[in-house]
Amino acid sequence: MEEGPGLDLIKLTTDKLSSDAVSGSVTSSSCGAVSLFIGTTRDHFEGKKVIQLEYEAYVPMAESEMRKICAEVRRRWPTVRHICIHHRLGVVPVTEASVIIGVSSPHRTESLEAVKYGINALKSTVPIWKKEIYESEEPCWKENSECLWTGSRSEGKTS
Repeated sequence: MEEGPGLDLIKLTTDKLSSDAVSGSVTSSSCGAVSLFIGTTRDHFEGKKVIQLEYEAYVPMAESEMRKICAEVRRRWPTVRHICIHHRLGVVPVTEASVIIGVSSPHRTESLEAVKYGINALKSTVPIWKKEIYESEEPCWKENSECLWTGSRSEGKTS
């Protein structure tokens, strides 16, 4: 039986992300559930062929916001054991993971809800910017529609 506090594992990296590494890092003998969210680069957006994505972040602030997400997960779901949030920076080719979130808990409901909360909170609060690289058009920096800091700025925006 494991003792001690649960782990909050945060990583921003240019390395390829591994779902096995995230799953393994949150696995616990006291938990019957490990839930993962894997966000991957898709090959299209609004009818345009996407070649790859490119991510940039203000790392100290991004890590701070990711730690806040972990704290809020623990407040809402106290039985959560381990939390892992990995986000890739730099170039992410089509089909590769941009973000992986893993959560373990004794039962599935808590880990599933915590993972859903985690990705939604990450998209709305963490300062990570995405540039889409298209096959036949100029690249375009994208804002997440969920971003709390974009609000009224996106309404009159033209691409």
